[in-house]
Amino acid sequence: MAEAMWPVLIQGGMGVGVSGWRLARAVAATGQLGVVSGTALDATLARRLQQGDPGGHLRRALAAFPVPEIAGRVLERYFVAGGTGPDVPYRPVPRLGVRPGRARDELAVVANFAEVFLAKEGHDGLIGVNYLEKIQLATPAAVYGAMLAGVDYVLMGAGIPAEIPGLLDELAAHRPAEITVTVAGDGEARHTVGVDPRALLGRALPPLPRPRLLAIVSSHVLAAYLARSPRTRPDGFVLESPVAGGHSAPPRGRMRLDADGEPVYGPRDEADTGKVAAIGLPFWLAGGYGTPDGLTRALEAGATGIQVGSAFALCRESGLDEDLRRRMLRRAAQGVLEVRNDPSASPAGFPFKVAQVPGTLSDPDVYEERPRLCDLGYLRTPYTKPDGGLGYRCPAEPVEVYVRKGRPAEEAAGRRCLCNGLLAAIGLGQRRPDGYEEPPLLTLGQDVGFLATLPEDHSAADVVASVLGARLPG
Repeated sequence: MAEAMWPVLIQGGMGVGVSGWRLARAVAATGQLGVVSGTALDATLARRLQQGDPGGHLRRALAAFPVPEIAGRVLERYFVAGGTGPDVPYRPVPRLGVRPGRARDELAVVANFAEVFLAKEGHDGLIGVNYLEKIQLATPAAVYGAMLAGVDYVLMGAGIPAEIPGLLDELAAHRPAEITVTVAGDGEARHTVGVDPRALLGRALPPLPRPRLLAIVSSHVLAAYLARSPRTRPDGFVLESPVAGGHSAPPRGRMRLDADGEPVYGPRDEADTGKVAAIGLPFWLAGGYGTPDGLTRALEAGATGIQVGSAFALCRESGLDEDLRRRMLRRAAQGVLEVRNDPSASPAGFPFKVAQVPGTLSDPDVYEERPRLCDLGYLRTPYTKPDGGLGYRCPAEPVEVYVRKGRPAEEAAGRRCLCNGLLAAIGLGQRRPDGYEEPPLLTLGQDVGFLATLPEDHSAADVVASVLGARLPG
């Protein structure tokens, strides 16, 4: 691909549903790369269908799915005309696991198809989908669903996506494909999760375009490792700094915390952009680059462009609950919005940026009042039980349960349930039978200086125009 054809600006694939199809479509319509978050799309689709699918968008997308009977089964299971009552709990979706599950795979494929299909409607721009390598159990079926809708890019971070190039190759030809699953306590046996497109769909389809893969990394060392072989080499990199939102890599060496309890990063944690440029693949810089000056600095460093997250997370097309979005904007305008890089919040074990907003899971009182449970399980870790069977554990589940599964109680201290909290942040929090409603958890980058160059209630197009330093047509 010629250099001029690469996007200069990539919209970040944030949270669960924050980077939804409306946001990605708005960015793609400006000529830049719009990205949907691929995390927990099975749950978001199921819950929105149970809300009655306002506007009929999801049903329109499902009507375009290439195997109508599969889409029909998903609709029959989850769609509620007019929506469920406000006190009715959402119906659960099948949990991720190593063992095959047809209903689970069908829902994942359909949900990812629908999100990308809607993001690609009405324009000829580029759409990407962002996944977490940490959530390996979801990846093959989710990626295949996005590819069925013609996704242009796959972005993947929070791990080492060494097997994803091969996965994309196989799925583009509708061949069975699998990736390795990390199982704690089993260093010898190889465990895998995969999808067989022909068996799942029950028919043969024409070959699919292979999306380009951008690996989200935080070091030039990892970039060089991935680029060393055609089997692991992505098409480019997004190079994240520690201030970027969501998960970030821990500091190299022994973890040290500052006076506020946040990880201390040093020179060893600064990626060498010159060494990344020398690899010869395009790369984008992320984390504190979402301004015209940031773009200039990135281009001068040899980057193709930048990835911008937080500015889009706070724009009108964001998937964030509207009240929460406006509260964060007000707090940022008042200079009181604090974003803490919490080393223990995420069950994934990576430091995680938590916006400090009263009434959310960042509030110690709200955290203490929430009953600990793990009913979604996207961040569960498979492990080998003493009897040789497979189990699943999460440090955000009840402490006594986690300890029974062979881990120390200290690992569970301070853990937030990201799965439930992030769904609540987009208005899809679970409602318990006893009336309890899941509180939201908000994440954002630590640099909000971009707001100074944007209107008070900005749009996605405002962000693009501000960063590129030019007015968009129309």
